[in-house]
Amino acid sequence: MTSAPFNNAGSWPLDGVKVLDMGQVYNGPYAGMLMAQAGADVVKIEPLEGEALRSRGGGKTPLAHVMLNSGKRGIAIDLKSDDGRALFLDLVEKADVLLENFAPGAMKRLGLGAEMLLQRNPRLIYGSSTGYGAWGPDMNNLAMDLTIQAYSGIMSINGPADGPPLKAGLAVVDFLGGVHLYSALVTALYERSVTGKGRVVEVAMQETALTALATSFTAMQMAGGAQPPRRGNNHPAGTGAPYNVYPCADGHVAIIVVRDSHWQALVRAAGHPDLADDPRFRLGPDRAEREAEVDEIIGAWTAKLSKYEVARICKEGRVPAAPVREMPEVVKDQPLHERGALFDIIDEELGTATVPGSPLRFHGSPRPKWRPNPKLGEHTEEVLSDWLGLSVETVVGLKNSGVVA
Repeated sequence: MTSAPFNNAGSWPLDGVKVLDMGQVYNGPYAGMLMAQAGADVVKIEPLEGEALRSRGGGKTPLAHVMLNSGKRGIAIDLKSDDGRALFLDLVEKADVLLENFAPGAMKRLGLGAEMLLQRNPRLIYGSSTGYGAWGPDMNNLAMDLTIQAYSGIMSINGPADGPPLKAGLAVVDFLGGVHLYSALVTALYERSVTGKGRVVEVAMQETALTALATSFTAMQMAGGAQPPRRGNNHPAGTGAPYNVYPCADGHVAIIVVRDSHWQALVRAAGHPDLADDPRFRLGPDRAEREAEVDEIIGAWTAKLSKYEVARICKEGRVPAAPVREMPEVVKDQPLHERGALFDIIDEELGTATVPGSPLRFHGSPRPKWRPNPKLGEHTEEVLSDWLGLSVETVVGLKNSGVVA
C-alpha cells in the first residue's frame, strides 16, 4: 500500500487567508468548507436567529450543517442594525474573501453591496453564487436545486424512457455551484497575488449544470437538434452497450463497456466466448443497435451471481464495473476512511456519525483535522478579538445591545 502523502510539518495552501462566509444551506457553505479544509481562517457570519439550514433538523442541528460548516469559526451579527453593519464593515476591511449565496440584490438592500465593500477594501475578493446570475432577465427567478434541475434541462434527460422527468437524487446543482464558487475565489486570489487588486466573481448555478450535460448535448446534436429521449441507466446518447445496471442475486451491478476489448473480456467471463467475435456485436455501434439483446445476455449472467462477485470478475478482466452500493455500505468503506474521504465524528447533539471531508488533497500538507461546526455565534468574542482587537468589555456591550449574539 502506498503511504499517504501527508507531512505534519507542512503548511496549507490557504494558510493566512481570512474568509467571511455568509453562505446558507449547501451552495455557499460548501465553498467555505473547501477553503477551511485548505487552511483558510473561515468565519461563518449568520443572522442572530441562525442561517436557514440550522432549522431543518427537527430540533437538532442537521448532519448536513455539521458537515458543511466544519473547520469554521462562527459569529452572529444583526446586519439590519447600523451598529451591526459598522461592525461587519470593520471585518470586511480585514478580510481577503467574502462569499455569499443570497438572492441577487440582497446584500445591496442591506447597504452592503459589492461595489461599496470593494471601496472599503480594494483587495477583497467578493464571491457570489446565485441561481440564474447576478444580472440578466432571469436574475430574479427563485432558485432552489430542484428548480435549477428543471430549468437547466437536467430533469428532461433523467429517468426511464416511459416515465416522467426525474430530478437527480442528490443536490447536484447546489454542489456544482459550490465547487465552481470555490474555483472562482481561488482563481481571483491568484490574480490578486499578481496585481494586488480584488474583484467580484460570480457563479450562476444554472450555468454550472450545463457542462455536466455534455453527453446530452451530444445526443441532441446527433438527433438534429431534437430533445434526446430519457434512457434510464442506458447510455444517454445511445452510442454504446453494455451501459446499464444489471440485476444480481443480492442487488445490482453497473457495467460499462467503453472499448471493444472490454466486450470481448466480458462475454468470455460470462461464458459466451463465441460472442467475442460475433459480427453482430463486434463493434460499439453494432452493440448499440442491439442494446436490448445485449442487456438480456449480460443480465442473465449477472442474475446468478452476487454484485461483488460480478464486480470482481470484471475487475480481473479489466472491464469497468462496480456494485451498486447502498449508503450504509459506502460509509463503512475502509479505503475511503484511510484516505480521509470519510471519517467518524462524535457530535454532542447527533452522537456518532460518519461525514465526508474535502475531496481536495494537498500533498505535503498535514492530514485534515476535524473541527466541529460552530454553534450559533460561538466564536463571536474570539473573532472580534483576533480580527479587530476588541476588548471583552466592548464585545459584551455589543451583545447586550443586540448587535451580536
